[in-house]
Amino acid sequence: MSFAPDMRVGIDGFNLALAKGTGVATYARTLAEALHGLGRRIDLVYGLNVPPKSAREQRETLFFAALAEGRSGEEPPARITPWGRVRRALLGPAPRDLVEVPVAGRVVRQGVAARVPEFERLFTYHRLFYIGRRYLKRYGRLMPVRMAEPPAIMHWTYPVPVRLVGARNVYTIHDVVPLKLPYLSLEDKAYHERLLRACVAAGDHILTVSQASRADILDCLGLAPEAVTAIHQAVSESFDRADAPDAEARRLRSLFDLEPRSYFLFYGATEPKKNVGRLIEAYLGAPIDRPLVIAGPEAWSSEGELRLLNGAHGKALMRAGQVRRIDYLSAEHLGLLLRGARALVFPSLYEGFGLPPVEAMRAGVPVIAGDAGALPEIVGDAALLVDPYDAAAIGRAMTRLDTDEDLCARLVERGRARAGAFALAPYQAALEAFHAHLLAAPQERSSSVSSRST
Repeated sequence: MSFAPDMRVGIDGFNLALAKGTGVATYARTLAEALHGLGRRIDLVYGLNVPPKSAREQRETLFFAALAEGRSGEEPPARITPWGRVRRALLGPAPRDLVEVPVAGRVVRQGVAARVPEFERLFTYHRLFYIGRRYLKRYGRLMPVRMAEPPAIMHWTYPVPVRLVGARNVYTIHDVVPLKLPYLSLEDKAYHERLLRACVAAGDHILTVSQASRADILDCLGLAPEAVTAIHQAVSESFDRADAPDAEARRLRSLFDLEPRSYFLFYGATEPKKNVGRLIEAYLGAPIDRPLVIAGPEAWSSEGELRLLNGAHGKALMRAGQVRRIDYLSAEHLGLLLRGARALVFPSLYEGFGLPPVEAMRAGVPVIAGDAGALPEIVGDAALLVDPYDAAAIGRAMTRLDTDEDLCARLVERGRARAGAFALAPYQAALEAFHAHLLAAPQERSSSVSSRST
């Protein structure tokens, strides 16, 4: 099917709005970049506070002021007033009208450009995803929202309890960790499954980011194969945009007191799924002198993951700089840290995709990855795969890359070749084909997207 090259497509800002965005925020940014490169006109939808009765000329300022708070729009009110209790009790079934935010260039946007990708129109609704959550619990379905001239396709980059009237709603489910490994996440599991099933029931299609994740979704939610499409996430080229080697080395020393190729790196949230505890155990048990750098914010149960650093030996290594903790970094600084690493060690217990290994492969850095979830599919033969539950195996892989220059060189060569599969051009081609297929189907959702009867 052919369609207008300047077709309008919507993208949500659920994760983009967060001050410290996750891999899903990166997914949303890359999706926006790909669609913009295809000539699509993009509508962005956020859950931030711009009152519908505010003057149109003030809305741009109000939106970016709300964006500075770093909230997704799912957060409950800090306190509920008596009038708020009345409004909660009167939560009606009617669609909500999104507030359009005209943008005329009043606000200097460079400082928040990553959180508001290129767009043609901008919409918001205060606490959109929080109200949607309450709506789903009350009515058992996704909350409808409206806008003038809705886009042909609305990409919700994460399961959210909202659907856009008049558009073909596509929901990306990155993984089903809360259902398959419920002990590795904090979600309300009953609500999360209800949300996933509501997205399936109301959506026109489900996207995911790997064949492994697609298989899990089909299995856990009991869907027909044609209900879910896997499109590998594209990876930005920003991490492999390096200065001259001497300049890179000077920046690495001045910012992190590290020498190129002198350290092993892990980056990501310190939470049970990422397996940082076993990584530290592996490092402490291996004959390695290069430091281990752990970059990223502390998340749920981080105290358990970092427990080995609280002992006398761990504290001594921290003081000596052998194990280093670095909090959340900008993309620029994280790219510098990655390019300077001896290897990336990413022994995650489960990933729907696995962004850091692909970023490392693009940057010419050898990779050690867990052999569970989508990681084997993503890295192919371009990484050392290890049993993420076996600390000794992780340590042995680190020791090999610590001493074997030829192995490192082979992994770098394979990694650069493998990373080409996750460039923007193949991603755009896959999106183009997916949109054509989606728009060729009848507007009414087919039964293939619904759960099979059991």
